[in-house]
Amino acid sequence: MMMNNVQAINDALMYEMGRDPSVMVMGEDVGREGGVFRATAGLQEKYGRERVVDTPLSENGIVGCAVGLALNGMKPVAEIQFSGFVFAAYDQLISHAARMRQRSLGRFHVPLVVRMPYGGGVRALEHHSESDEAIFTQVPGLKVVAPHAPSDMKGLLISAIRDPDPVIFLEHIKLYRAFREDVPEGEHTVPIGKAKIVAKGKDVSIFTWGAMVSVSVEAAKQLEGESISAEVIDLRTLKPLDMEAIVESVKRTGRAIIVEEARKLSGFGSDLSAAIAERALLYLKAPIIRVSGYDIRFPLYQLEDEYLPEARRVVMAARETMSF
Repeated sequence: MMMNNVQAINDALMYEMGRDPSVMVMGEDVGREGGVFRATAGLQEKYGRERVVDTPLSENGIVGCAVGLALNGMKPVAEIQFSGFVFAAYDQLISHAARMRQRSLGRFHVPLVVRMPYGGGVRALEHHSESDEAIFTQVPGLKVVAPHAPSDMKGLLISAIRDPDPVIFLEHIKLYRAFREDVPEGEHTVPIGKAKIVAKGKDVSIFTWGAMVSVSVEAAKQLEGESISAEVIDLRTLKPLDMEAIVESVKRTGRAIIVEEARKLSGFGSDLSAAIAERALLYLKAPIIRVSGYDIRFPLYQLEDEYLPEARRVVMAARETMSF
């Protein structure tokens, strides 16, 4: 069935809640309103107010309650309306959700999914456009998923719900209704920790995730006109990271570009660059190049396009690495 990302998320939740009575959804306006992006529309009507819970405006309370529910047999899917609001709940995530398995010597685990829209490109206000995935990838005990396409969105969300440990599920705002693709109906899972080759190439590898997949694919098409064959790898999962697929791609091409929307300093691309250098340095024909946002707060809408990486910058990076 043809779906966009919002529809794929809704379909995944509908399916899992129907399959497993312990799955529940909670967050601000997720019930009667169906969520600010309507990703949870229709769930409360079908499964009732006890399993689709409209919470107070308290991110700390949402995640804290979800941790408690997960420890007592439920599988909560908690929604943070925008990722920029998650910091009030950060303590619950790093001090409790991520530590519970180790703290209890394996006796308890926290099967929790925290969904949150992130990223820019839709002319949103302050706190609504950040890409702060790196603050989660550095926390032991958390898994971090950032899909691009609807089929992966559904399959990875179902896998995240079934995972016994807490998963941060990042949904790029710009991609919610950007395009449609055929999504399998019913049972459909995508394994957490597996990257996907979106475009095959032999000259340079482009590693990316989220909305930057579309930017990278556009850059790869432009590079074809310059006889540069770019391989685009959608990481899909940032933690655990599919290093096998990354190293194999570098072996094929000998060059690596990392494209991320977040700030360059201490962004996830920094860790990815280091990991490539540690494992595939002898296969590189040129230095690793990172294309990213700038080391500033995400600007308001008049300067948004100046901040966000675009295909032109990726093309320039490819030219630079090819000429090394």
